[in-house]
Amino acid sequence: MLEILAAGFKETGISMFLGSAIVGAVIGWGFKRFNLIYLAIHQVDKTSKRNGGEIVAQVLHAHNIKQMFTLAGGHISPILAAAEKVGITVVDTRHEVSAVFAADAVARMTGTVGVVAVTAGPGLTNTVTAIKNAQMAESPILLLGGAAATILKGRGALQDIDQMSLFRPLCKYCASVTSVRDIAPILRTALQIAQSDTPGPVFVEMPIDVLYSYDLVKREVGAKSDGKGVVNKIVNWYLNNYVDNIFAGAWDPVEVKPLAVIIPMPTNQQVSKAVQLLSKAKRPLILMGSQSTLPPVKSEELVRAINRLGIPCYLGGMSRGLLGSKSSLQARQHRRDALKEADLIILAGSVCDFRLSYGRVLPRKVPIIAVNRNKDQLHKNSDMFWKPAVAVQADVGTFLVELSEAADGLKWDPEWVELLQKRDKEKELATEKLASEETETHLNPLSVLHSLEKVLPDNAILVADGGDFVGSAAYILKPRRPLSWLDPGAFGTLGVGGGFALGAKLARPDSEVWIVWGDGSCGYSVAEFDTFTRFKLPVMALVGNDAAWTQILREQVTILGTDVACKLNHMDYHVVAQGYGGLGYLLKRENASDIERILNEAREESHRTGKSVLINALIGKTGFRDGSISV
Repeated sequence: MLEILAAGFKETGISMFLGSAIVGAVIGWGFKRFNLIYLAIHQVDKTSKRNGGEIVAQVLHAHNIKQMFTLAGGHISPILAAAEKVGITVVDTRHEVSAVFAADAVARMTGTVGVVAVTAGPGLTNTVTAIKNAQMAESPILLLGGAAATILKGRGALQDIDQMSLFRPLCKYCASVTSVRDIAPILRTALQIAQSDTPGPVFVEMPIDVLYSYDLVKREVGAKSDGKGVVNKIVNWYLNNYVDNIFAGAWDPVEVKPLAVIIPMPTNQQVSKAVQLLSKAKRPLILMGSQSTLPPVKSEELVRAINRLGIPCYLGGMSRGLLGSKSSLQARQHRRDALKEADLIILAGSVCDFRLSYGRVLPRKVPIIAVNRNKDQLHKNSDMFWKPAVAVQADVGTFLVELSEAADGLKWDPEWVELLQKRDKEKELATEKLASEETETHLNPLSVLHSLEKVLPDNAILVADGGDFVGSAAYILKPRRPLSWLDPGAFGTLGVGGGFALGAKLARPDSEVWIVWGDGSCGYSVAEFDTFTRFKLPVMALVGNDAAWTQILREQVTILGTDVACKLNHMDYHVVAQGYGGLGYLLKRENASDIERILNEAREESHRTGKSVLINALIGKTGFRDGSISV
């Protein structure tokens, strides 16, 4: 690992460069550059073998961080070693993007910060998509990134790029550590900001010279205590003070406990205004978004609040499963029709972006109560297609709990809930009928999904990663309990499956985690079966294999008349899983009457062996997603 640091100093010819550059200027700016007054007060312990990675681990341990996800690199080795020593489980993935997705899943399911550490340069650039996904999904993630030594930045050091500029648009907070004494306060601030207001990712850059011990850094920098000639003496003075400044006060006692998280709360006036509007409604409707599942309100308390309100809900994102699989208050089908007929709508964390046709599906003459922690999301497209009667920038769960208490006793038209349930049952019957029909080739995908729905246990966690097949699954599979559905969110990122499943299984080891994959999306992260195997984390995966990017194919052929770049082959993904130490099953047309039995057999074999299982289902096409049936 130290070759990285050494190569930078030696290959750059740093001593020669400094000799010519510093002679005339070093005295003038030395006090400011090296905090010479601070150095005079805080002695450097030059014999200590401690390193900055130990402080990182102390802070994370104090914040109750249980896992750290990574792909190893020399820049960050001290962090990984120290984390392991304090009892943090260090989980290394096969790609950095999966490490971030795993941290994202942990954050969503535990209400804490997901932590990921990756090496400099390409290690960090490999995380960009997942960090952007976390930003849009509002997941609190701490990204620790290795970096070249501060003194070598911009001088051609190994894997040195401007990482701060890369992550500033993606993260709520970005900081680069330049001394060991700054590690704890910067990390505490980053962890606080990640969870405060609207949660999101934060980035802390950790240059290699703040992570290794004093003697190793000084040796690799090339700082000496003597030298011949004025230039060499100045160069050594510069290098010695550079290293001393990094380690001055490094091991002084420092606070590592969490800072208070700042969460916006609704006012009594806002709740009262909402109650006034509700008192006039007979057919209210709630559209629930992922923000409703955020701390501080626990899922059980939120469920009680919704049941107390008695208002029917459509659940989206992480709120899927909040009411279980059999609640009479949850509506799943014909949302557009329900919105037209509602006489009051509560957007509880739901956003008027493409998912709500930018607000065009909301009736203009109906009062809308919008609640969101984020001001921009709260008012998204309200200048064009809709207007909130009440806009509450506050925690969604807290608002609903307070609203349920203030509106206790209000009643709605009993036929309203009955109508929505009746439509759901009619649609489900129509889907079951379509699932019973034989497709032209292979298995009916709806039949496969209905079979999965029948065998899913009550503790199942569903990870949705795909397009067409997963789009169908969203209408058929019913999450069993709160925080049991994981999808990428508004960014629509493919490839979350392996990482999300990894994080979910670690967060809830007793749950049965299922990845629902399209064959296209499976290719992104199937290599994480190796990670499942190495860490003995049995995960189930079902691949809807139709040998195409079908969600794109359907419209492209219709509009442009070509299937270019949309066709795949019916590959043996189950064999790939076996190669990574898992078990593999192939579902073909010949198994049409036996799907449920095979799924249960795969579950039992996974439980018996402790191995992950991939079920490769060769599927044909139905009219469910092509517009022939309204969804």
